[in-house]
Amino acid sequence: QLQLVESGGGLVQPGGSLRLSCAASGFTLDYYAIGWFRQAPGKEREGVSCISSSGGSTNYADSVKGRFTISRDNAKKTVYLQMNSLKPEDTAIYYCAAGRIATMTSAFYDYWGQGTQVTVSS
Repeated sequence: QLQLVESGGGLVQPGGSLRLSCAASGFTLDYYAIGWFRQAPGKEREGVSCISSSGGSTNYADSVKGRFTISRDNAKKTVYLQMNSLKPEDTAIYYCAAGRIATMTSAFYDYWGQGTQVTVSS
């Protein structure tokens, strides 16, 4: 059974850091691009970052450039999102998704995790 499981969310103070993980099971992660998306209460889901299947290409939303870093370890079947200098506006449920191309458009992703809550508050 193909599955994506996010972890690493939690409560952090402004300026703090978190590292999210997206672990894959039931399929070969090497063949898939991975995207991270987030959805805050009352807002639409937005793309945060994405990485190609090889890891050679990445992209970031303007709102997180310079603060977030996406990476992947295909041997461990895991993709990471390192989030630094967190702001209250980063508060959201974060989802990872697997698809054939690395894009910030959610419609191109076939498989989704259940999400992990990130709350940035003092």
